[in-house]
Amino acid sequence: MRRGVFVVVAAIAAFACNEAIGAELITLRVGQVPSTVRSISSLHFAIGEREGFYAQQGIKLELVPIEGGTDKMVAALDRGAVELTQTATPYFIQAVLAGSSAVAVAAETANPVYSLIAKPEITSFADLKGKLVGLSLPIDTISISMRKLLAMKGLQEGDYRVKELVGTPVRLDCLKSGECDAVPLGQPEDFNAIDLGFHRLGVSTEAIAHFEFTVTAVRRDWAEANRDTLVHFLRGLAASFRFMRDPAHRDDVVKTIVERTGAPERTARAILALYFEPDRGVMPRAGELDLKGLAQVIAFMGDSGALKAPLPPPERFVDQRYLNLAGVK
Repeated sequence: MRRGVFVVVAAIAAFACNEAIGAELITLRVGQVPSTVRSISSLHFAIGEREGFYAQQGIKLELVPIEGGTDKMVAALDRGAVELTQTATPYFIQAVLAGSSAVAVAAETANPVYSLIAKPEITSFADLKGKLVGLSLPIDTISISMRKLLAMKGLQEGDYRVKELVGTPVRLDCLKSGECDAVPLGQPEDFNAIDLGFHRLGVSTEAIAHFEFTVTAVRRDWAEANRDTLVHFLRGLAASFRFMRDPAHRDDVVKTIVERTGAPERTARAILALYFEPDRGVMPRAGELDLKGLAQVIAFMGDSGALKAPLPPPERFVDQRYLNLAGVK
């Protein structure tokens, strides 16, 4: 009897504690590129929320799609529309050099795998000569990596035509319509395209094996004024990445990919195998920033003419104090 009373009392106490925690959650608005909302690049948010990693830190995320995406992310941060934002590093770097107070406090996608997917009749890189390739904007790391992959396979700039298309879904539509002969696609769209009869010519990591693709950015003044909140957010982020990388949780991650993207289970498992068998460094271990990877982005921007010499050091764009306080090394 006494044991039963204890269990009931403990349950009531736990419920009351959870209610108290829920009432104290701090809402953080996080900017997202609309085309990535249901993609693998936002998977860590879904994992973190489902497993309660952010709630355990007293944080509630409000994911905010930013109209225009990609090069609009830091502008939304600067005007106070969000407290944090995902941002692709080239656009982030340009914004900071133009006067933004944004700073990177964590990495999200460290070394993405983009597949160059082609029409069924195009079976080699040589077949792309004179054909139309749908790329992103010239400054985008997707475009940079694809151009390097094409060059590595014997195709120079004048050997193929380019149409600028921002966002994996837009590029996939161009391929399916027949206008584009080949396009770079992320996951799961590349696997979906292969299922439709298109095929993979190569992947971006063949040409670029070390990169820093997307980061979490905040305003420097907001970070200073909200240090504890930011540190708690980063702990939730770190827990999410650790969970995703742990083989013991593979089935749970597969389930979340299926729910999040609509991809079949076999595709979800193929994506994780692509990332981790072997580990291609697509995801950070716990949100850690890679200065060498960021330096590579800066160097490529210099090569493309997007930045002029002397090139800025990667340290100018990051503040690792908050990751350190969160216990991430």
